[in-house]
Amino acid sequence: MRQIKLFLLAGIIVFAAACNNQPATETTELAVPVSVSNIKLQSIKQFINTTGTAKAVSETVLNSEIAGAYKLLLNPKTGKRFKLGDRVEKGQVIIRLEDKEYLNGIAIDSKKLSLEISQQEYKKSKSLYDKGGITLRELRNAELTATNAKNDYENAEIRMAKMEIVAPFSGTIVELPYYTQGVKIATGQPMVSLMNYKKMYVEINLPEKNISDIKLGQQVLITSYTLSEDTIKGTVSELSPIVSSETRTFSGKLLINNSQLKLRPGMFIKANIITAQKDSAIVIPKNVILNGSRGKYVFVVGRNSAADDRRITTGIENQDDIEILEGLKPNDRLIIKGFETLRDKSKVKVIL
Repeated sequence: MRQIKLFLLAGIIVFAAACNNQPATETTELAVPVSVSNIKLQSIKQFINTTGTAKAVSETVLNSEIAGAYKLLLNPKTGKRFKLGDRVEKGQVIIRLEDKEYLNGIAIDSKKLSLEISQQEYKKSKSLYDKGGITLRELRNAELTATNAKNDYENAEIRMAKMEIVAPFSGTIVELPYYTQGVKIATGQPMVSLMNYKKMYVEINLPEKNISDIKLGQQVLITSYTLSEDTIKGTVSELSPIVSSETRTFSGKLLINNSQLKLRPGMFIKANIITAQKDSAIVIPKNVILNGSRGKYVFVVGRNSAADDRRITTGIENQDDIEILEGLKPNDRLIIKGFETLRDKSKVKVIL
């Protein structure tokens, strides 16, 4: 029995010695992989977004003012008859309506001759009156005859002008109804539609809350959903001072400089009205900002590769970015990926 007790005591001693010889367990904090971006000064713009349909500033539909035989003229630039999409200059004749009976009824040549004769007679009468050769009444009668002849001739010119469809401004043919050459056209028929869309406008409606932010002359950046890569500049050109009681919105117009004709009338556009901008500011992505009990904060890489949480004060912002007024400085290494699980002084490993 004594031997069994000695054996058990020896086993306990050996086991204890073996346990004492095991190395102690060490706890080490793993570094969190993160991506960073060096902060640099850059520009930022604050926008109010709206949408609308682009319309040409200058557009018109020209109708026939008399009946006559239809004659579509040649475009001197192409040597072919005018067609859709052709550019025309102000004063250019596009279509002529021919009617000999109408032309004879105007009798413009005889009216021109009557005007010349009456003007000569008036000059002669004035000379005689100055010399005392005729009375004032006779001079006034000669003046009246010359004035009536002038009015008759000008009316004839107006009637003659109705035989031609003339571009009232430089623009593009956007509609050209087809008529057979020489067919008689009735009065009031649509002849051609013209647009000049080097300048365009958009009618907008904005929420009541923005009425103090939008001002005349503010710059606007225009994009089209079909031309998303191109940005066209415009300005706020008109604003209504009242708010609709039904929609709680106020209306306005944007004027667009479309000199390169990238926008087309009828396109649906997106407009960013610039309400504030800074040319040199600390700007970061909005999606890296966290919110805590002490306010907004971000993480930067601090000393010894440890995360440093920075409380920040923000300024102007847009859909993606935000200005930082306090809390960050140029060349800080802002953590932009892997920040979600970090705590202050967490070990980090920069992978990008």
